[in-house]
Amino acid sequence: MGNLSKSKFYAKILLFGEYGIIHDSMGLSIPFNFYKGTLGFSELTNEKSVKSNKSLKNFYNYLVEKGNEDGILPAIDLKKFEEDISNGLTFDSSIPQGFGVGSSGALVAAIYSKYAINKIEPETNILKEDILKLKTWFGNMENFFHGRSSGLDPLICYLNIPILIKSKNDLDAIGIPSQNKEGKSAIFLIDSGMPGETEPMVNIFLEKMKNEGFRKVISEQFKTYNDACIKAFLKHDFNPLFTNLKSLSKFVLKHFKPMIPNDFHKIWKDGIETNTYYLKLCGSGGGGFILGFAPDYSKALPKLKNLNPEVIYTF
Repeated sequence: MGNLSKSKFYAKILLFGEYGIIHDSMGLSIPFNFYKGTLGFSELTNEKSVKSNKSLKNFYNYLVEKGNEDGILPAIDLKKFEEDISNGLTFDSSIPQGFGVGSSGALVAAIYSKYAINKIEPETNILKEDILKLKTWFGNMENFFHGRSSGLDPLICYLNIPILIKSKNDLDAIGIPSQNKEGKSAIFLIDSGMPGETEPMVNIFLEKMKNEGFRKVISEQFKTYNDACIKAFLKHDFNPLFTNLKSLSKFVLKHFKPMIPNDFHKIWKDGIETNTYYLKLCGSGGGGFILGFAPDYSKALPKLKNLNPEVIYTF
């Protein structure tokens, strides 16, 4: 019976809220079905499978060690997990690592789905307290990869539905406005060409947060623009969406410079100055994907075409 659970786990994109959600701003995350990961067995004959199997073994050891601390992890059939690892279990994933689209999240979701005892099923009408329970467990599982995780990535991966984060303890599964295929506005991704390391970026942010002035601009400005973007997007109210996106993009360029790869500082600024597109971080930055929003994509494309943007949503 255990193997009938869904086996594919998709990537995710946090449209709004990067860094803000560490500091209790709102966030909006959507599944991104372009990339996925699956658990399976391998002969361990190539480097990739050997590495994946070893990483699962390390993860298993972490779960065993943490499992003694009460209630912080879900009940997992560790015996079965260990047995499968010794039989060549791997996680085969097309999700690029360090690109802010949830590679470790998909792995955590897959392990929970396959090995959890009395697991909470990913239903569309899932209860709010179950969402929170999963988020806490997943965060404690994903800490193994990131040092400190909100548990949000695995949660979105596991439920495979858009999630609105109202605050740390208030999450809702929601429907987002459906795409308008004819729409001239677009959300797109640009590949910066290099992975970002989550932990150092988050540490830079937490270090900056020790400064009262920085905390103040985060809660007064970042939170205001970010939350306004989410509300406008969900209401399909596009004038305030782009006004606040511009402010948000400016804010990130000014206060999160280290998280933006150097080659992108000028491109970032050009979008703001010409009002053709606004860029923002996708995940913790430092590399990986950059997220862009264009009021009229046909005007943004000529400026960006060397970067091969990929449209993920039109409206």
